[in-house]
Amino acid sequence: MNSFYDYSVPKANGEELKMSDFKGKVVIVVNTATGCGFTPQYEPLEKMYEDLHDKGLEIVDIPCNQFAGQAPESDEEIHEFCTLKYNTQFPQMKKSEVNGDNELPIYTFLKSKKGFEGFGKGPKALAMGVMLKKIDKNYKDNPDIKWNFTKFVVNKSGEVAARFEPTADMNELRACVEGLL
Repeated sequence: MNSFYDYSVPKANGEELKMSDFKGKVVIVVNTATGCGFTPQYEPLEKMYEDLHDKGLEIVDIPCNQFAGQAPESDEEIHEFCTLKYNTQFPQMKKSEVNGDNELPIYTFLKSKKGFEGFGKGPKALAMGVMLKKIDKNYKDNPDIKWNFTKFVVNKSGEVAARFEPTADMNELRACVEGLL
């Protein structure tokens, strides 16, 4: 499988969402959690979806419990939380793993195209670096997803255009997406 469009991800109802359904669109693939310090990023993600969906933006929300157990709920409870607290309208997938032996194949692909390039600057970036050094002293040297709310942006041709760590400015993410639409 060499193309983004070759992959699919499991929906909460057990069906598969095929990335080929998104040909010609800009797609954000994001691993999420309900109990994370970055959970409020649902708000700008939803705003972006509302503003840009009709122009060709899709968001693939993949809940993940691999980072400090911050998404312990069932798929149904996660969906309820997001729709009630953030009024999310973009689809949420089945809770899945994004690193390791059981990672979704789409994450193997995404990480192979855009590896980790750092957390940027600022207090959140410093805090993430300190925390991750305790977990994996070589975290900078591998492409693994480091935390919840890592976002991959795929352009209309299916190429992985950018990777945004959870510490990235959401306005930069939006500017990237708008530039690709």
